[in-house]
Amino acid sequence: MTKTKRSFGYWQWRIILVSMVCYAIFYFVRKNFSIAMPGLTAEYGISNTSFGIIIGIGSLVYGLARFINGFIVDKVSTRIFMALGLFLCAVANFCFGFGADLSYLITGVHDGPQFVNMLILVMGVTIILNQYFQGMGYPPCARMLPTWIAPGQLATKMSIWNTSHSIGAIAASVVCGLIMSNMGADMSGDSSVVARITSNLSGSIRGWESLDLADRTSKIMAYAGHYGAWKWCFWIPACFALCGTVVILLGLRDRPQDVGLPEVEGTHTGKEDTRGRKGAHKEFLSHMVFRNRWVWTLSIANVFVYVLRVGVLDWGPKFLTEHRGMDIKSAAWSVAFFELLAIFGTIFAGWATDRLFKGKAHRMCVVSMVGAVVFFGIFALCPELPTFVSILILALGGFCIYGPQALIGIGAANQATKEASATANGLTGLLGYAGSSIAAFAIGIIADKFGWDAVFVTFIIVGIIGVVTFLSMWNAPRDGYERARSFTEKIVSEDER
Repeated sequence: MTKTKRSFGYWQWRIILVSMVCYAIFYFVRKNFSIAMPGLTAEYGISNTSFGIIIGIGSLVYGLARFINGFIVDKVSTRIFMALGLFLCAVANFCFGFGADLSYLITGVHDGPQFVNMLILVMGVTIILNQYFQGMGYPPCARMLPTWIAPGQLATKMSIWNTSHSIGAIAASVVCGLIMSNMGADMSGDSSVVARITSNLSGSIRGWESLDLADRTSKIMAYAGHYGAWKWCFWIPACFALCGTVVILLGLRDRPQDVGLPEVEGTHTGKEDTRGRKGAHKEFLSHMVFRNRWVWTLSIANVFVYVLRVGVLDWGPKFLTEHRGMDIKSAAWSVAFFELLAIFGTIFAGWATDRLFKGKAHRMCVVSMVGAVVFFGIFALCPELPTFVSILILALGGFCIYGPQALIGIGAANQATKEASATANGLTGLLGYAGSSIAAFAIGIIADKFGWDAVFVTFIIVGIIGVVTFLSMWNAPRDGYERARSFTEKIVSEDER
């Protein structure tokens, strides 16, 4: 018994840590785009609206991918499915790095409207493919982890796992920030390149003329001195993704039974008793996910959470460089600090859920969402604060917003049980990324038409709606295992009659 317990502890933490590191790599080949965006604007004059369309379509595709793959992963090996997704992300990122070369091959020109429009199209197609492959990362984890972790420990341990989001985003911010400020060709002596960058920045950055000459010159020469560095923001992370593919195949196992261990206590649903019944799995999913009001409430709330979280992550570097006057390296480090505090926020939210709210993730979501609204509000309404204080306030918003981001997936997994957790998380992901997709379109347009202050006012309004949504399920149960057992017992009794 002691040996089995020790073996289970080893395998449980191995599954948590290996999947955590490898899912972080998924983010490494996803959030690199936001760091590369200012360089693409400087070199090609791509507008915020164009970026918003690309990000918005990509987010919608990612949400659909999570939903579709949530069904698929219940029927295949989670380990192999996750490895395949990361490998395909690596391929997509290599292609993205060669986007300008592909555009030249198609158009036959290196610059001008025809080239830029083709580059935007190439980027859009590549982002869509990459986002679909990204959707092959979370569903396997959402299926695997509740199989290895008891419901009463899921919030604490899965919140540790959820720091993978922040670890990956930090890695992308830091590494790609260093790439953008240290790599690329030095074209600062080429007057035509400097003139083109000057024209692109003046036409793309709102309030460019209000900056003093020294700031404008510094920005122009920084981009000219590292011309083409954005390509390496895709090639280097892609190499890490290829290594991660191998680690997934060697390090993960789908369930305890695969290594000779028993089923986790407290996760029995009785579903195996219905396997001989035609359509039993479909009925189970319908009852536990699509006719479960708590799963739907969490899914709707995820719309508002992702507007805040993805809005800051995707647009943070552009906002900080264009509105708060930072250079790209400092902006990248600011986003990394945002993610660093998010790690502590995620772990705290999981601990508080199990210790203070007895595993009821939705109650902790209310507290976290209120905190996010307060800090984002201070950041938006006090633009004259010292730079460090502003960064700290934005990071404290990250500390709060990553609680609900992690806990929605945990709550959905518990409400739907381990047998339907991937599908439930697919639904939460679909709505979450549908919201962030709409937000991406809106943020790009709002930033171009009304300025960045209006973007943060939008964030505050969205956050308040999110608080009200979470409050509506304050009295929901911790998990759905009793609901699942009652349903399967009903099916079995009907069959016996």
